[in-house]
Amino acid sequence: MLRGIDVSAYQPSSYSTDGLSFAFIKATEGRSYINPRVSAQARHGREAGLVIGFYHFLWPGHLQAQAEYFVERAPSKVGDILAVDWERTSAGTHASNAEKDQFLRKVKELRPNHRVILYTNQDFWLNVDTTSYAGDGLWIADYVTAGKPRIKAKWRFHQYTSEPHDKDVANFADKAALKEWASGG
Repeated sequence: MLRGIDVSAYQPSSYSTDGLSFAFIKATEGRSYINPRVSAQARHGREAGLVIGFYHFLWPGHLQAQAEYFVERAPSKVGDILAVDWERTSAGTHASNAEKDQFLRKVKELRPNHRVILYTNQDFWLNVDTTSYAGDGLWIADYVTAGKPRIKAKWRFHQYTSEPHDKDVANFADKAALKEWASGG
């Protein structure tokens, strides 16, 4: 298992990259929020040789506008991964299955040379999701033993803890395999 991290504005621009192969960075949320550290956090990960991913926290409604907002503001390059974070909003709402699927497809349409994946938690995957559509791959949050999420679906990334920050593993043989996959190989 490859080790990784995901960061947002709550983490510093210079996070520890020791022993990591990848980093996911929150870029945007809805149609108005952008992580003020996204560019610096991406640059820091790139300088450490990490595979970089960006994610968008999805709100219900205005899917095309959200997708455009995300891809225009995430400082992505070919070989970076794009993800949608599908869970409950601070208002207690969530995008529907159809909206989640539409957003994934729209981001893929706007950035066809990128892998586009779904991030969601185990409860959403098992009890809210009805389509099992995860774009190019599933990134599952389930706070259990690293690499052993409690789902039957094939997954690419597993967020296994949030203490002291979000930590992840990737289901790839090595970093070269992850890079090749992320580049569309």
